[in-house]
Amino acid sequence: MSYKVQLISPQEKDRLFENAAPRVLYTSKADIYGCCIKLLTHSRQIKDLWEDNFYSANENMRSHGRLIVLSEPNQPLSVRYDPYTKTVFLINVDYYGWVKSIALALAGDILEDEHRIYSVHGAVIDIDCLGVSIIAPSGTGKTTHSWGLLRIPTARLISDDWYFVRLNTREPLAFGSEKNTYIQADIGRIWNEYERLVDKARLDERGRAIVNVRWIVGNGGVIPMATLHKVLLLKRDPSDTRIVTPLTIEEALNYLTEHDFCNPHQLVRDKRKLDLRSNFFGKLFEKSNAYLVNTTGTPQETQNEIRKLLTLKK
Repeated sequence: MSYKVQLISPQEKDRLFENAAPRVLYTSKADIYGCCIKLLTHSRQIKDLWEDNFYSANENMRSHGRLIVLSEPNQPLSVRYDPYTKTVFLINVDYYGWVKSIALALAGDILEDEHRIYSVHGAVIDIDCLGVSIIAPSGTGKTTHSWGLLRIPTARLISDDWYFVRLNTREPLAFGSEKNTYIQADIGRIWNEYERLVDKARLDERGRAIVNVRWIVGNGGVIPMATLHKVLLLKRDPSDTRIVTPLTIEEALNYLTEHDFCNPHQLVRDKRKLDLRSNFFGKLFEKSNAYLVNTTGTPQETQNEIRKLLTLKK
């Protein structure tokens, strides 16, 4: 199941907000890479997950964007966004994974327009002071292989799901965006090292939970930023016998644009945004090496090939 974003006017936003305001029981502000994003909801569960997931922002800080998360009887699931006031209404969205991804997309929308800081729906792991990003369509192994790499003794986590990039430096800098991670329970079955992490977690109805990965990797195993050197794009194609394929800048960019930047949570998808994001990824691939990794093998087999790749010099 997925959702479609409906763009609305500030006038429509005012009408919806007036109707929603009396039902809001909880508010909480998150600091998402310098953006203050405010949650308004009547769900204690959503509010608690939000506060476990994100760094908190000062409640006196003026918000840059808002998420109103409510359930409405006899109404369909909907996501409505006013890009002028940076306000999103999530109606009958009970899956926290979408709530947090839309919050990150909202911060990304603000930062790419106002500060030319770009967001990526992907993971970043620092290995021996070199940043490795994994960007992938859903179901091809982004989480599996980012957490697989985190088992390397010298690896440190920046983000397993979404990060922000500054390009106006000598090397692209990737910054994390979440305090704790939202994981699937099966990560402990794939990589046994994480069984203790899953055992401690309080799983939701989708078999996911917010966890503090520092319980396993230690406080030094999570860092705020890394320089990006390699980008791994994943696919799952049994008809292709190749596992790892080096990509040119054009090939890497074509793969991403064909797969909608591997990001189903973009709030605005007009030509201006498409050009903005294409230009960003083109510059990113100019400054880093890109590879296409086919994940049709077992997680262990593919992980071994990825680790071999990462031993190559830049």
